[in-house]
Amino acid sequence: MDAAAAGIDEKIRILGDWRGAMLGKVREIIHAADAEMVEELKWHGTPVWSHGGIVCTGETYKNVVKMTFAKGAALPDPSGLFNSSLEGKVRRAIDIHEGDVVDEAALQDLIRAAVALNLEGKSTAKPAACSPNAAR
Repeated sequence: MDAAAAGIDEKIRILGDWRGAMLGKVREIIHAADAEMVEELKWHGTPVWSHGGIVCTGETYKNVVKMTFAKGAALPDPSGLFNSSLEGKVRRAIDIHEGDVVDEAALQDLIRAAVALNLEGKSTAKPAACSPNAAR
């Protein structure tokens, strides 16, 4: 197990309440949606999931578990999962409160869309320009 995964495990364990359980559930949903997802810890121990760039973070606060999608404003959200940070031009978030039931299928769709958007950005990058002095 790598250091980031161990750190997220520890964060879940230390929380020890509904927030830890929900963060663990969200983590399971993320990995079920994309088996190639990479776990990281950034910004003072915030769990971050990436594939082709940051997909989302898993922040925990006193009354909420917040999933912030780095490019959420560009993602389709037909199920209306985004309920926070709606005024932003780039990010969108999902605030999950104690007792909330997560629509796992809709969240997996959103995660897959975020990965696709990240990978689309990678595949449309312009190739490096050839130097006029390059060997012919």
